[in-house]
Amino acid sequence: MLAVAGSAVAANPKKSGVPTLLFPVAGATTYTDDFGDARSDGPPHPGNDLLAAKKTPVIAVESGKVKFWTTSASAGCMLYLYGDSGTMYEYIHLNNDLTAKNDNQGKCVQGTAYAVPDRAAVTAGQQIGYVGDSGDANGIHPHLHFEVHPGGNGAVDPFRYLNRAPHLLAPAPPAGQMFTLKLTGAVTSATETSVTLTADSVAAWPSHVRQSKVGVAVSLALGGGESFSPGERIVAWTRPALGSTAALTGAPGGLVLDRFAAA
Repeated sequence: MLAVAGSAVAANPKKSGVPTLLFPVAGATTYTDDFGDARSDGPPHPGNDLLAAKKTPVIAVESGKVKFWTTSASAGCMLYLYGDSGTMYEYIHLNNDLTAKNDNQGKCVQGTAYAVPDRAAVTAGQQIGYVGDSGDANGIHPHLHFEVHPGGNGAVDPFRYLNRAPHLLAPAPPAGQMFTLKLTGAVTSATETSVTLTADSVAAWPSHVRQSKVGVAVSLALGGGESFSPGERIVAWTRPALGSTAALTGAPGGLVLDRFAAA
């Protein structure tokens, strides 16, 4: 089981509705508010499309239970996340390729489309799948079609929830376990106690997730004696940290620099 401190579901979901979510893709993503856009072959678009590199980690936006759906020609490899708040989420067009090419040789199974078993209980921040282009997204830019259904009812526009959702640098580690990051990027600011860099690439352990073209600002507290200049490119390794939201998003106070080298 995985847990992200500080990402708990709202205390009274019946009154508060959709809780504060984590962003459903842990990696570089672009998206627009395409909810309700007209479709030539069906009803208006019921979610937002989050464009990302193939096999980018897809995470649980809140704690709950997942259920696979593997028989839809249009959705491809899909899962439902039944959140503890009562909100249901749909994750559509998950990966079905075995290689970096659009080979369509994979099946809607754990290890290809999904990162957890069918009907697994999951916690916020846990990796549950992989971005892909299955179903009628085949051959289009890999993306996650993401829907939000408060109370399990009709879909609402996810855009406002996505805009305020924290973006994780990597999936959360198992509850109570530590994780570390290797960050490569350029220093944007530095003081005697901290350094901030724009990370171009991120590698995480124990998840072994590696990502490029990240472009995320990460703050690292300094142990003492380090000195950096804006524009300097470095490779930074972090000290082991628990999977708090601050640590997994690179917010100030979340991560501490362990060592570094010139990039």
